[in-house]
Amino acid sequence: MRSRNLRQAPPDAKAPPRGRPRRAGGPATIRDVARASDVSIATVSRVFNDSPLVSESTRQRVSATARRLRYWPNGIARSLITNRTHTLGALLPDLHGEFFSEVIHGIDLAARERGFQLLVSRTSSGASELTSALRSMRGRVEGLILMAPDLDAGALRQMTGAARVVLLGPARPGPGFETISIANLEGARSVVLHLIGLGHRRIATIAGPARNTDARQRLEGFRAALAEKGLSASPELELCGDFTEHSGYEAALALLNLSPRPTAVFVANDYMAVGALGAFHDAGLRVPEDIALAGFDDIPLARYLTPPLTTVHVDMLRLGQRAVERLLDAPSATGVAAGTTELLGTTLVVRKSCGGNGTGARRRERSEPPVR
Repeated sequence: MRSRNLRQAPPDAKAPPRGRPRRAGGPATIRDVARASDVSIATVSRVFNDSPLVSESTRQRVSATARRLRYWPNGIARSLITNRTHTLGALLPDLHGEFFSEVIHGIDLAARERGFQLLVSRTSSGASELTSALRSMRGRVEGLILMAPDLDAGALRQMTGAARVVLLGPARPGPGFETISIANLEGARSVVLHLIGLGHRRIATIAGPARNTDARQRLEGFRAALAEKGLSASPELELCGDFTEHSGYEAALALLNLSPRPTAVFVANDYMAVGALGAFHDAGLRVPEDIALAGFDDIPLARYLTPPLTTVHVDMLRLGQRAVERLLDAPSATGVAAGTTELLGTTLVVRKSCGGNGTGARRRERSEPPVR
C-alpha cells in the first residue's frame, strides 16, 4: 500500500468552495463566512476564539465578513468546545426594590468590564428552591454570586459543590468561600449613638426577620449602643418586621400604642422606615418634632422623603462590584486568602428625620477591619 504524506493546513489556510450554497434568506453559518472570507472553517473558529495563531489581517477580514453576513457563533456549542461560557450567575433573595437593583447594577457593571454577561435569578433561602436554582445554572456560568442570609456556609457548600462562589452576607461564613458582609453592627451602633446624643433615652427599634443575618447584626448594634450609654434594652421596644413597607407601618402603629411611647425609632432598613413614616403621618405626629426616625441602607428614595430620612449608607453598587472582583481575581493576584470575609464599611448620613443636623452630609464611622 502506498503511503501518503499528510500535512496540517496552516492557521490562515484558504478553503476551496464546497458544500451546498447558503439558502436564500436563511441564517449565515460558519461555512458561509469561511467561503466569503476565502479561508478555512478552522480559521473562522480561531478568529472567534481569539486564537493568537491567526494574523491580524485575516482576523479583520473574517470579522468584517461575519458582520456583513450577520453571523454570530453558537454560544452553547462554543462553550462546549472551549469550556468557557463567559457568564456569571447571581442568585438573590429578591429582585424588587432599590437595594437589590443597585447590587445587580454593580455586579453587571463589573462583569461587563471583564467581558462577562450576567444571569440573574431570584430564590428564597429554602434549601429545595435554592438547590433547584443552582442546578439550573450548572454548566451555564463560570462563577456564582449568592446572597442567602438565612443559611450558613456549611449548608451552602453541600449545595454548590466545587463551584466558584462568592457569598454575600451568609448566616455563618465558612472555609472555602469568599464572603462579603456589610458592617451591620457598627452601622446600627453609630446611628443609635447619634439618637442618644440628641437626647433620646426611650428608643425603639423595628428589626428585620429573626433568621436574617443582617437583621440580627443590626439588632445587636442597637443593643450595643444602648449598653454603651448605660441604657437598658426593653423587649416592648423591640418589634420585628420583614423588611417591607407594610411591616414597618404595622410595627410603627404598635409602638404608638405604648405608654409612654418612644421618642425615637431606629428601623433596620429604609423600606420599613418608609412605612413607619407613613404610620406616624397618619397618626398626626410630626417627624422629627414628635418622634425621631432613622433607617438603614440609604436607598436613593431616602433623601426625597418628607422629611428626608437619616440613615446608614451602604454602598450597594460597590457591594456588587466587589463580589465580581472577588469571584474573578485569583487569590495570588489579590493577596486575599481563600475563605476570607471582607466587611463593607458603612457611613452615617444625618438628615432631617432625626432632628439633628439635617444637611444630608455623610459622617464616616469607624468600622471593622476590611478582611478577617
